[in-house]
Amino acid sequence: MSKKLEGKIALITGGSAGIGLATAREFVEEGAYVYITCRRRPELDAAVASIGSNITAIQGDVTELADLDRISAEIGREKGRLDIVFANAGGGPLVPLGAITEEHFDSVFNVNVKGLVFTAQKALPLMSNGGTIILTGSNVGIKGFPALSIDSAAKAAVRSFARTWTTDLKDRYIRVNVVSPGPIDTPLLNEAFANRDDMKALASTVVMGRLGRPQEIAKAVVFFAADDASFITGAELFVDGGAAQV
Repeated sequence: MSKKLEGKIALITGGSAGIGLATAREFVEEGAYVYITCRRRPELDAAVASIGSNITAIQGDVTELADLDRISAEIGREKGRLDIVFANAGGGPLVPLGAITEEHFDSVFNVNVKGLVFTAQKALPLMSNGGTIILTGSNVGIKGFPALSIDSAAKAAVRSFARTWTTDLKDRYIRVNVVSPGPIDTPLLNEAFANRDDMKALASTVVMGRLGRPQEIAKAVVFFAADDASFITGAELFVDGGAAQV
């Protein structure tokens, strides 16, 4: 049986753990060659070792444009093109209104908005016509969860990018879509909700009564990356167990 991403070259930011790592694994299993990035070399090395083949790690920070230039240059030298860009790096801590600092605002918008914009833009010269860009949004972009106002605003911007970039890139037939998770059992979430009672309370907000798994998001990203989604662009797919839907 043919693989859905046979021969494709993919870039995944925030690819060393959680959703990014799960997606890298799915991409490789579906026949792609994958480049993953994150800021920390030990996590990158562990991620590559866990997958084993058809994967390269490039250390870099998506908020640093020089790092993004270096990442694109390495991929260009080695493969000459990109077919799939999964701009996945993001996140932010819980900070309620009244406690928001300039540093918090800047850090959340730098990684979720600035980093995502320039990840896509720096990759464009390498992208094949007919390629695909997939953005990690969140169901917080359409819901008013407490202490998440800055993260929610950033993820609302991500949703907007999919609409506008779809029109910007229509002449190149590059599809742009958003996958928006709900609460997913990742190291980042476990760090934010270290108290197990808080984690149980979070899971209770999901209609399906549990946290999602990184692999469940990865399957949705594969769908957008493959020809299965050849007539889908500018869309947002919620993979959130119904948390923001009912």
